[in-house]
Amino acid sequence: MSRLAFTLEKESPGSKARAAHFTTAHGEVRTPVFMPVGTQATVKNMTVDGLKAVDAQVLLANTYHLLLRPGPEVFRKFGGIHRFMDWDRPVLTDSGGFQIFSLPESRVMTEAGAQFRSYVDGAVHFLSPESSIAMQRAIGSDIMMVLDQCIPSTASHAETETAMHLTHRWAVRSLEARGDSPQALFGIVQGACHRDLRQQSAEFLRALPFDGLAIGGLAVGETHEQRYEFCGLATDHLPKNLPRYLMGVGTPIDILESVHRGVDMFDCIIPTQLAQRGTAFTSHGRIHCRRGIYKFAETPLDAACPCPTCTRYSRAYLHHLTKSDEVLGWHLLSIHNLSFYTRLMAEIRASILAGDFLAYYERQRVALVREDEANPSVPTSKPRAKANPHRGDYEIQTSPQGFSSIRQRSSGEVMHSVSAPEDEANRLYIEQSRLAHRLRRRSPEDTAPLVVWDVGLGAASNAMAAIHRLEAELAAAGPDALRPLHLISFERDLDPLLLAARHASHFPHLRHGAPHGLLHKSRWGHASGLIDWRLLRGDFLEHLEGAPPPDLIYYDPFSAKTDTGLWVPEVFARIHRHVAARPAELYTYAAGTGVRAALLSAGFFVAEGVGTGPKATTTVAFTHRDTRADDPAAPKLLGADWIARWRRSDAKFPAGLTEAQQAAFAAKIESHPQFAGMMK
Repeated sequence: MSRLAFTLEKESPGSKARAAHFTTAHGEVRTPVFMPVGTQATVKNMTVDGLKAVDAQVLLANTYHLLLRPGPEVFRKFGGIHRFMDWDRPVLTDSGGFQIFSLPESRVMTEAGAQFRSYVDGAVHFLSPESSIAMQRAIGSDIMMVLDQCIPSTASHAETETAMHLTHRWAVRSLEARGDSPQALFGIVQGACHRDLRQQSAEFLRALPFDGLAIGGLAVGETHEQRYEFCGLATDHLPKNLPRYLMGVGTPIDILESVHRGVDMFDCIIPTQLAQRGTAFTSHGRIHCRRGIYKFAETPLDAACPCPTCTRYSRAYLHHLTKSDEVLGWHLLSIHNLSFYTRLMAEIRASILAGDFLAYYERQRVALVREDEANPSVPTSKPRAKANPHRGDYEIQTSPQGFSSIRQRSSGEVMHSVSAPEDEANRLYIEQSRLAHRLRRRSPEDTAPLVVWDVGLGAASNAMAAIHRLEAELAAAGPDALRPLHLISFERDLDPLLLAARHASHFPHLRHGAPHGLLHKSRWGHASGLIDWRLLRGDFLEHLEGAPPPDLIYYDPFSAKTDTGLWVPEVFARIHRHVAARPAELYTYAAGTGVRAALLSAGFFVAEGVGTGPKATTTVAFTHRDTRADDPAAPKLLGADWIARWRRSDAKFPAGLTEAQQAAFAAKIESHPQFAGMMK
């Protein structure tokens, strides 16, 4: 039975985010929670009263450092860390495993434990699972951590597996050493960036009587995208009835992304470490107080923040203190940063309890990576030309408006050249096809999945827009109100997505576990069970007839210039034959006469779609004329004006047709039911 009486209060619809609370000997803890790092029984440059003022619920102290100084005897004399540092709220102690990992030149690892030399006096010490627990018992922390072997997240599979099994054996020994102590004990999931090992570690540890489980071995060499992926993978295999702790992470955006993936507890030195360097997290973006732009600034650091730093001092004064290396500057910025963190956690928790975390997440995942918007950095000299990030034939191009797109080097063509990818995806595909409306169940029996084809995955902007829309609907209406979404993406060249995912800071829509799961296994499922996203890799025409007939087709091959073979009448005819039995709809950015004529010749009813990006209009095609007859906002079918323009066009026939074929093609257009009764 858990020593923490953990209670899960609410899970966010459409997310793994959770709000909970648990009870320790020194008070209740409300999650999600950020724990300031008090490595040596003090949070750098903060008093206990200051920590309480910013509403710090739990402090983290470190077994390794406290073992070396002041040592276990001091804690035994004082009866533990709480009286020693005059802190009456909960304390969590790390075991020292990470510190041993960070001293590779001065320690020796064996099955028994780790021998290392003290940085204080050079004396040789030995830390084992048993001695680590003994030290943590002397410290008297509310939550103890097992001793683990931490290795780089980029380590090989063989090295990682060896370290993982050692961590598991040490976990069993740590539990035995804990004995009947009332202190809680957490196990630590390891496995680096290897999916099978992460799952294996989680399943091994969840079978043991721990009071909580931590995710270790991240933020030690992997990319942000890998961190989010493996964080989400670990929580998928952790029990719901225990707290989950992501060790040593992180920045505000890392915390938000990890809460979204089901984590409850966090610690990191970043708030106070960056404060020492003059950096503050604010609602205006990250601010670097050393910059000369703030020398005469009378405004507060953050007008939206109620902390003492923001209510009493100007940016000019903080600039002066920082430039002068005055300790007071570090102190005031630490107060503010820790206040920002605890307020962020309170907002996250409130949004989960209110059931609108997903909407909060969508706003904050953009806001939390901003720099100072009012005073953007301006290079003092012309920067050296820097090559755009690239992969294969593709590179990332950033527009003057600040959004990034994928550019094909060989053709020079840009995916989403005028509008941000997510904006264009929402306007052209998601909103125009009324995806949110279609996902809502019309009756309890309306459980058939909505099938969407995403033809031309690219950098996944259309697919992720669909996923984000379902998650928003899930947050608003709950799972019982929605149909499942079966999303099928077709793509022969994954380089654009691999490039964009590698640089997700450029592409907000990819800060999500879905695209990384799809790239790894060609399939991803939502935690709610409402989304099944499949990748059919290869030529679209090879998969066309084998794929389930869709309700909606988002037809987005790169361009007629680079994918010419996908815009011809024969392809649209194959699509129409495959989907004609149901009222399917096709949406595409192409608006040329040739594309519309090809769709008509294939049997589609064709309408003019909304303008977006560089296009004044787009194209919508229906298998059934009356598909959206009940919708007053439905796209208007092409009429007499269009057929007259087509007749006058010099390019009204597909290239390469004989005179007989041209006559047959013209007959299909002229006799199409869409134009019945229209005069020549």
